[in-house]
Amino acid sequence: MGTVTNGIKGAFRIGQTLSVLGRTGVKWVGGDRPPTPRLLRQTFESLGATYIKLGQFIASSPTFFPEDYVEEFQHCLDRTPNLPFGVIKGIIRGELDRPIEQVFSEIDPVALASASIAQVHAARLVTGEDVVIKVQKPGVENILLTDLNFLYLSARILETLAPKLSWTSLSGIVEEIQRTMMEECDFIKEANNLKVFRNFLHDTHNEDATVPKVYEQASTRRILTMERFYGVPLTDLESIRGYAKDPERTLITAMNTWFASLTQCEFFHADVHAGNLMVLKDGRVGFIDFGIVGRIRPDTWEAVSEFISSVMVGNFDGMAEAMIRIGITNHTVQADDLAADLRKLYRQMDKMVPDDVVYRADQAEDDVNSILMDMVKVGESHGLHFPREFALLLKQFLYFDRYVHILAPEMDVFMDERLNMLH
Repeated sequence: MGTVTNGIKGAFRIGQTLSVLGRTGVKWVGGDRPPTPRLLRQTFESLGATYIKLGQFIASSPTFFPEDYVEEFQHCLDRTPNLPFGVIKGIIRGELDRPIEQVFSEIDPVALASASIAQVHAARLVTGEDVVIKVQKPGVENILLTDLNFLYLSARILETLAPKLSWTSLSGIVEEIQRTMMEECDFIKEANNLKVFRNFLHDTHNEDATVPKVYEQASTRRILTMERFYGVPLTDLESIRGYAKDPERTLITAMNTWFASLTQCEFFHADVHAGNLMVLKDGRVGFIDFGIVGRIRPDTWEAVSEFISSVMVGNFDGMAEAMIRIGITNHTVQADDLAADLRKLYRQMDKMVPDDVVYRADQAEDDVNSILMDMVKVGESHGLHFPREFALLLKQFLYFDRYVHILAPEMDVFMDERLNMLH
């Protein structure tokens, strides 16, 4: 019976999808024609959970998608209307194997946040602890599976019709998205990620950073109850000054913790945007939301670390060799030619940024973003294709670069001895 119901829901969902695509087509014919990347982003936002996540995947994958799409999808909003509290309470009641009153003494009916997959509410346990409950929205998994199967089928058809569309398999990308998104729907996995990261902090004697404690007696695959952190986002400079005497020191703690996780934890936090890094009232850095994590093999990290070291000192031969080790290729790449092209790229950049012009913080991120994309393009022009873990790593570097410009504009990240970037 469940299979039949899921089949009907799936058919209805495909109907919804085609209806949204149809409305977009009608508007286009009627003359409402924004640039293609923006049109696609707006359509994805209308289509909901799966497509919003797909948009975020595009935003974090400059090695897979064209630059104008990657830039447009940075604006992909993962905000959805709040579900009524009655629905949320019903889900919590259904997930717990006992009455709500035996677990929570109170739950705030007004949501703290609502995204495509889950909604978050503040609460208090009967034992007195302040917590947040992350509640998965009803039917999300079924929608994701239906959408992703529909996308997979569409990708296979596209690959058959236009085999030269991309060097990489579109259906392979959809499979990768399916794996990561179904993981995000499993809060037991996220709870486990939090425990693993907490153990990593303990084993490395790191008392300056922390993650929320998980309350397992009030957590299941679809609800996750965690310690509530009180603090401010890492980029809120004015508020940070009230919590941490030295914002620069706080930033160094966050960066060193993340860099250490690359080699000493089984995964790294793959979404360190400002909302997921908090400065707590006691001055510690809180890492939250472990729904998206990345895993990198030691040999790949070694090559990435050599790539960064070479970038720091302007060693183009070293950059080229590291890129060849990171990339995937089916033919021999000439390291000398690649190094020469990288050197040419740097010369062009020197002409673009005169030394006597004041460097604005908001410009910094755009510059680093475009430099990395240009480097990736140069690599691809030599037949190299980079794995997504490389893009995920580079994206976190970009976030940290932005935080340096906001919190510590005088700091030279490549020379500062307090930073353990590559150890």
